Amino acid sequence: MNSATVRNLLVRGMLAGLGAGVLALIAAYFLGEPNVDSAIHFEGHHSHEHEVEVVSRSLQSTAGLATGVLVYGVAFGGIAALAYCFALGRVGRFGPRATALLLSGTALLAVYVVPFLKYPANPPSVGDADTIGKRTTLYFLMMLLSLLLAVGATLLGKRLAPRLGNWYATLIAVAAFALLTGLAYAFLPVVNEVPEHFPATLLWRFRLSALAIQTVLWAGFGLLFGELAERLLNPRPAVARSTGQAVAASH
Repeated sequence: MNSATVRNLLVRGMLAGLGAGVLALIAAYFLGEPNVDSAIHFEGHHSHEHEVEVVSRSLQSTAGLATGVLVYGVAFGGIAALAYCFALGRVGRFGPRATALLLSGTALLAVYVVPFLKYPANPPSVGDADTIGKRTTLYFLMMLLSLLLAVGATLLGKRLAPRLGNWYATLIAVAAFALLTGLAYAFLPVVNEVPEHFPATLLWRFRLSALAIQTVLWAGFGLLFGELAERLLNPRPAVARSTGQAVAASH
């Protein structure tokens, strides 16, 4: 793949990330923000400290939320586009659209779902401020392990495929990924800092909405980027277009 194609895919990946970010922003505003408000309301009722609000809640839930989600979408869209350039043609006989969907699904699993199951997202008022550095380190360590295991499982499947066939090679690779992920879950420290009286239903809704937002983001990216990549890599021939126009004109 030449540098011009890589550059064009990178630009399209960032544009697709921006579009997916808009979709995720809508999901975050309608699914996530009500739960954040409820958690802040709970914290206000159970805290005896009165801190000065540096940034208003209305600004956080509008401009702040939009900036964070859209920048996140563009950044990860660019990274995913570069990964796509490497993966295209190396993970099987998949076309541009299918490869984009496969990549976005793998990214969702490795970058978010696997770390999320070990260290799930918490709303405001959950967690000790003194341990935020430790919790952040553990989360990113789990994410790094998940990415390395996903890459390792892919390489293992490709190596076994010529001898065992795609089906059995895939089963073994998935089983190896699940086993090693389970070992990571078992050996990494557990973090449990949920307040005693925090509503379990609110915690569940918040975590479910966080998962839904990421799913919308990566599914949207896979669909948008797949379409853009398909048009770049497999453009419709000009002859076919002109023939189709001529047929339409004759009728």
